[in-house]
Amino acid sequence: MSEFAVPDLIPMPSIALPTTPDVDTHVPVFPLLQNNGTASPLSSDATRGANQTGEDDDEPAVAKPFVRTTSPDPTFRTAEDIFDDRVPDRLIYKMHKFSLYETASRYYIVGVDVSEKRYRILKIDRTTEGAELNMVDDKIVYSLKEMNQLLDTIDDGNRGTGGIKLRCTTWGLLGFIKFTGPYYMLLITKKSTVAMVGGHYIYQIEGTELIPLTPGKFKPDTKNTEEQRFLAILNNLDLTRSFYYSYSYDVTRTLQHNVIRERQALAQGILPSSDDDFNSMFVWNDYLLQPAMENLRDPYDWCRPIIHGYIDQAALSIYGRAAHITVIARRSRYFAGARFLKRGANDLGYVANDVETEQIVAESLTTSFHAPGPQLYCSPQYTSYVQHRGSIPLYWTQDNTGVTPKPPIELNLVDPFYGAAALHFDNLFERYGAPIYVVNLIKAKERQPRESKLLEEYTRAIDYLNQFLPKDKKIIHKAWDMSRASKVRGGDVIGNLEQIAESVLDTTGFFQNGDGIRSQMTTQNGVARTNCIDCLDRTNAAQFVIGKRALGHQLHALGILENKSVEYDTDAVNLFTHMWHDHGDTIAVQYGGSQLVNTMETYRKINQWTSHSRDMIESFKRYYNNSFLDSQRQEAYNLFLGNYIFAQGQPMLWDLATDYYLHHADPRNWSMKTKRDYINWYTTAHLEKRKVPPYVPGRDIARFHPVEFFDDYWLEYYRPATLSSFPKMFAYKMNSTIKYIPLKSTQDGRYDLSPFRVRTEGDVDLNDKKRHKKDSGTGTGASRPALKADSTTERPPTRGMSLRWLQPAQQKTSADIDGARKDLAQPPKSNEDVKPSALDKSKAAQWTFTKAVHDSLNPSVNDHEAEDYERYIKHPQNLPLVVSSDTPVDIDSSEYQEYVNGAWQDAGLIVKGTEEQIDVYAELLKVGENPLTVTEEDGPKKRYKAYRKWLRGKSFFKQQPFD
Repeated sequence: MSEFAVPDLIPMPSIALPTTPDVDTHVPVFPLLQNNGTASPLSSDATRGANQTGEDDDEPAVAKPFVRTTSPDPTFRTAEDIFDDRVPDRLIYKMHKFSLYETASRYYIVGVDVSEKRYRILKIDRTTEGAELNMVDDKIVYSLKEMNQLLDTIDDGNRGTGGIKLRCTTWGLLGFIKFTGPYYMLLITKKSTVAMVGGHYIYQIEGTELIPLTPGKFKPDTKNTEEQRFLAILNNLDLTRSFYYSYSYDVTRTLQHNVIRERQALAQGILPSSDDDFNSMFVWNDYLLQPAMENLRDPYDWCRPIIHGYIDQAALSIYGRAAHITVIARRSRYFAGARFLKRGANDLGYVANDVETEQIVAESLTTSFHAPGPQLYCSPQYTSYVQHRGSIPLYWTQDNTGVTPKPPIELNLVDPFYGAAALHFDNLFERYGAPIYVVNLIKAKERQPRESKLLEEYTRAIDYLNQFLPKDKKIIHKAWDMSRASKVRGGDVIGNLEQIAESVLDTTGFFQNGDGIRSQMTTQNGVARTNCIDCLDRTNAAQFVIGKRALGHQLHALGILENKSVEYDTDAVNLFTHMWHDHGDTIAVQYGGSQLVNTMETYRKINQWTSHSRDMIESFKRYYNNSFLDSQRQEAYNLFLGNYIFAQGQPMLWDLATDYYLHHADPRNWSMKTKRDYINWYTTAHLEKRKVPPYVPGRDIARFHPVEFFDDYWLEYYRPATLSSFPKMFAYKMNSTIKYIPLKSTQDGRYDLSPFRVRTEGDVDLNDKKRHKKDSGTGTGASRPALKADSTTERPPTRGMSLRWLQPAQQKTSADIDGARKDLAQPPKSNEDVKPSALDKSKAAQWTFTKAVHDSLNPSVNDHEAEDYERYIKHPQNLPLVVSSDTPVDIDSSEYQEYVNGAWQDAGLIVKGTEEQIDVYAELLKVGENPLTVTEEDGPKKRYKAYRKWLRGKSFFKQQPFD
């Protein structure tokens, strides 16, 4: 029985599908299924291997090869090997896990589907140097027994050259690339789960391998320095940082687009290809996939499209109800590059630092996108909201060849018709609809005009383009100098952003799925396009506030919140803030080379001491990366994305003075290019309102098949016939607000479990405070001890979780910080009777240096210092306004009276003492002609002891390891 009470075993043929009376009988009634293969449940052997190696995930990070038997048993084919005729071909051909075998002349990739019952093989020739890539996919589906027999046959045929060997296991093929020699094959060797949407897992790449397609005994030509240099440039792009893919969910498209596409296909009863709708703008390995697309009929059966950006997921626990927040950021591969090397727009309308950010909020009452019935892709529990950031779409640059951290901004070309901006906004209309709400945060007034020049030109561009748009589709331009507002005394940055956010949500709306009968459907029409000069710090803060406002609307639509806003300093917003900080840091590292310089702490003006120190360090890191490392990153981008393709007679990548012509149209083709209309610069069809097709019960073909026939999420998420445990399940390990609630306070009934409760001073148990103070004073680690979110048990933080966002403010007491400082100040203990060795001295110096760095980055005071300071500032308030000769009764003035009546009145202030002491005092008062010069006579003096050591080379940090 399936999830929706549809019988699993229905006697019917696999091809002939019943059709409804109102559909043409010549057209089979098929839905569109976006399913590119699903995650595989581990076999028993693989499960045992994962348990023995201590894997944390339900599925191991490194794939396990399938079990090969050299002599298959004739009775091996059992009931589980008999193929299910009810499964459509599009699911049979989707491979999930792969094993790479090699002979002297060929590679063989053996793939297995989600059920580990169906096997296929891909043959790749290894002799590709000077030749074209040759691959064969015979589309034959094998059982395990038949695959073993096939591999044994290949092994027998290649005995003379060493037979067949297992090279490695892989989770997918990323594509092929060629430089001056042979082709190279890029494989995914390790992955980790980062999110789950609608029962479909999304993975992050954790390991890759580049394999040359050369014969077995081929020796690489070490004299070919050009090939080695190309490989070195490619290795500068780390594919294990922020690259993601999925087997069964289209991560290149938004949830709204995916659902509308499926609903439209269901309404029409058609079955188009499931792999022809990827958004090429976000497929970062598109160039590597071209050879596979030319040689294979269905390349996505073997290859995985990947996106670059950021993905994170967390759970809100609302009195037992769970809601998942998923943040997906997709970076465009067009005009991609480093900060100062890619500014503005190119002549194709693509802008630098183009990032689409989507937040999906879903209540976890059901797993899939389907509503009970079953009503395919009609679940009202899924909502999403999309934002966009990108550089200002004008022709402008910044030359960073100098040493200034802020190079001057130059407008290279002034186009009276603003062609680049027109192309860019037409593309936004195509992706998101209308209207476009531009949130422009660059500076308006400057002593030396820099950003303000762009503000004036950008305003003129929008005014020009708006002349020809329909009244209700015009571009909305909101210009606000956020930098000035944050520096002005009393400037309310957050309050102004909240007003802008509410205006944005009222304009664009958000997406909520449903059937249109029992549940309401809404769509997002238009998008908020936010920019500052870099589209990093100010942009991320503004996008966070807009996202926070959208979060309130989404939770209200799901029936979780009564109103449409969520407050700061609640568990929900703290968790959401953490996710957006990680999002901003990741996007900033990809484009600017460092994490965010100004965070939400900066704009909310909290923790300004630590925030200011951190901001300065990130500024230095960004300046260093922009000055010395960005050119290397840009070369890696150009090579991986196919912007530069090696050709005989053309200059090498590293010999190019500029990559301008790699990202712009060839000027020689301008005359042949069709001129765009300067007035009707937009496409009318792109302005049409997005709508979700309504659910039509009479045309629902789901009545004739189980849901698994259309969306095989069941095997991927629930993993039947696989032994699992809660600690290894992603949904159980997912970061959640409930993991950071003090358990003892909840048992006493004094802690509100609601994630929407504003946390105050009264939310923490006094015993918990004492416990934290005691624990902080007895720590032994060299780094700051992790704050305990539970008063009785310590829970390990999840991936990338910063506990400071989920702790009530009073838990971050000065005792915690002071305790950590005491830990840093204590060098490793040693036996007092044993003379410290050189290593002990080195460690002690390292601890002292670590303490100095920690104290400078985390300034704080302890309770005693705070009391002294409070008494100091209150002392003038305690002084009497009228001075009298009467001594107050409650003040001990004995010391003062002794001084007033002292013997100095008779003897005077002449220094008394021994003759030797008087001589020392006289010498101290003696000042030479050059008091700042140390002469040889001054050497023996005690005051110059440290100076003598310094002259002998005994520096404090000499030959000491730095932490």
